Amino acid sequence: MAEVDVAPTFGAELKDGFKPANVWVANGIAWLDDIQNFYRERSMIEKEHSAKLNALAKKYFEKKNKKSASLSVGDTPAMTPGSLENASLTIWTTHLTTLESIADEHEKYANELVQKVADPMKYFAGRFEELRKRHVEYATKLEAERDSSYADLRKTKTKYDAACQEVESKRKKTESSFDKAKAQSQYQQQLQDMNNVKNTYLIAINVTNKQKEKYYHEYIPEVLDSLQDLSEFRTLKLNSLWSTAASLETAMLQQSNSFVDHLAQEVTRNQPHLDSMMYIRHNMGSWQEPADRAFEPSPVWHDDDLMITDEAAKVFLRNVLNKSKGQLGELRREVDKKRREIDGVKRVKQRVREGKENKDEVAVVSQIFAMQEDLHQVDRKRLTAEVETSTITSAVGDVTLGAKNHNFKSQTFKIPTNCDLCGERIWGLSAKGFDCRDCGYTCHSKCEMKVPAECPGELSKDERKKYKAERQSAAGALLKPPTGPPDHAAELPALSRSNTMNSLSSGYAASANRSISGSVVSPRTPAEETPPEPSGPRPAVKKTRLVAPPPAAYISELPGSSVPAKTTTEQKGKMLYSFEANGDGEVSVTEGREVIVLEPDDGTGWIKVRAGYKEGLVPASYIEVFPASIVPQDTGSSLNNRPASTYSNSGSSIGTTGPAVKKKGPAVAPRRGAKKLKYVVALYEYTAQSDTEHSMAEGERFVLIKEDPGDGWAEVEKGGVTKSVPASYVQVATD
Repeated sequence: MAEVDVAPTFGAELKDGFKPANVWVANGIAWLDDIQNFYRERSMIEKEHSAKLNALAKKYFEKKNKKSASLSVGDTPAMTPGSLENASLTIWTTHLTTLESIADEHEKYANELVQKVADPMKYFAGRFEELRKRHVEYATKLEAERDSSYADLRKTKTKYDAACQEVESKRKKTESSFDKAKAQSQYQQQLQDMNNVKNTYLIAINVTNKQKEKYYHEYIPEVLDSLQDLSEFRTLKLNSLWSTAASLETAMLQQSNSFVDHLAQEVTRNQPHLDSMMYIRHNMGSWQEPADRAFEPSPVWHDDDLMITDEAAKVFLRNVLNKSKGQLGELRREVDKKRREIDGVKRVKQRVREGKENKDEVAVVSQIFAMQEDLHQVDRKRLTAEVETSTITSAVGDVTLGAKNHNFKSQTFKIPTNCDLCGERIWGLSAKGFDCRDCGYTCHSKCEMKVPAECPGELSKDERKKYKAERQSAAGALLKPPTGPPDHAAELPALSRSNTMNSLSSGYAASANRSISGSVVSPRTPAEETPPEPSGPRPAVKKTRLVAPPPAAYISELPGSSVPAKTTTEQKGKMLYSFEANGDGEVSVTEGREVIVLEPDDGTGWIKVRAGYKEGLVPASYIEVFPASIVPQDTGSSLNNRPASTYSNSGSSIGTTGPAVKKKGPAVAPRRGAKKLKYVVALYEYTAQSDTEHSMAEGERFVLIKEDPGDGWAEVEKGGVTKSVPASYVQVATD
């Protein structure tokens, strides 16, 4: 602002401006109440802040005390740490103590704001208001005196006007009066009275004007100047209190900063290795490396730990050795390359930690971890190849020398093709196998490692046909069953189709009333005998494979043997639908298979069963549990103890016009500990073409039951109903 020689005053500049000036000063004094209320509310906030800081520190002190031992030396230390804490916990204690000290400073600052700022401001506001009211009273008195002089002047003017009117009246009477001398005398007397009133009026005018001059140029300016002084005095006091508040806050912040500076110095003392050293000291103990794995003979086939080295085994070992040796060099080079890459990224991490390079260290460490995972996978393959090579070489030597290996390439066969090794058809949705590019040798993927290394080299088309015919002839001879029973087996009774387990897979047998084990099966209602509708017409229909019964079903029926009577009863059941295991603890069981119930449903929707020698969980909705089994009597005849066939002679099981369709079980509730449900989201709108399909709206979510097996359809569940949808219309949900 520009400086002036003399500061302007209210009295010199405003003249008759007391009323608006008074309102302005009154507003300034009233504003002091807002300011002191502000400091009171600030004080309350500081107190609340202090209380919250103290509560926060207390809460985390309690948490620290509970976790102190586990954070310092772990949950199971070899040596008790006593009352010691590691370096990080010590710094954390300093953090919490600093927070409490800062909270105390805020509490002190809150109390001083009220005592040294808010209360004095309230006191001065009251005193200033009283003084302003005195100014108002005095100004009102001056205004009343001015108005009184104006009223007296008006009264004098009224007397003067009345005297003039009386003079005129007396003058008119002198003209019409009979006693002119008397009238003239009265006129002259009245004229003198008028002159006296006039003089009084003129004197009153001068007095009034002088009082007016004093009022506007002396009295009111003095009051205005005093009012201005009052306003400026208020500003001085306000500045003083503001300075006090600022100094109080500065002191609080400086003290808090000193606490924080002390904390920062303590943090620098926390070296990263101190915590690790303390943990190591309190957890050092004796450790013994687990013993190497040793060969464990099968409980049903007693053998030793020597490798089989006959000709058939050498063929397999030669192929494994050739494959491992072929991969070993490339794997070693890849391992070395990945290790060099990891070392380079580790150097980058060190530069980032030293502040020499501006990168996200967490991202760099994540990159190192991902690269180490890749290295681990490749190094495991390298180690496997090295051990395979050394193991086979030590057992049979380098059998790859002189071998004529086939030039196998993975191949998908579009036409029916037989395996040249085993003679069986290479079948399936993808029909994948291997094909030698030189001689045309074809085989299953499972037969690749059993093919002898006897490739004749590149052959012409005719030569390939000739070798193909010879190989197929040799493979076909392997498929012919022997004409007599094997030497190690006793003569078995003749088995018809009714004696096989395939009869159990039929869900249409209404005449079946006895299981293989001989237990009586409760009759089923016609509704139960009706198979459920297939899940959809689009998936390819597969024929049920014939499965021979396990030896336990008929091994006791050898000539001269007898079936011992069972002394214990086991609860049994029958699979209504086929179930394929999808997780740990589950077991795959075919439709119609009889099982033994080991643990009933405990409310989770799963039952533990034993099927043959396998045990595991199956959905409770997939199994029909029989009543308590009836123990058959032993008649001493093995033939009498053969279980009655469960093969049905009804028209629903024989003479059918079409292939059997595999029944589909109901939706299965997720088992505790099972894999997380996978969801799919509809990409497009789709209208169901039959009852076996779901209609979809774009963006609608479904539970994925079964992914596309290759026929273009996926099975999903919505509202407890499982149906098919086009696989290309949905995608797996990412959230």
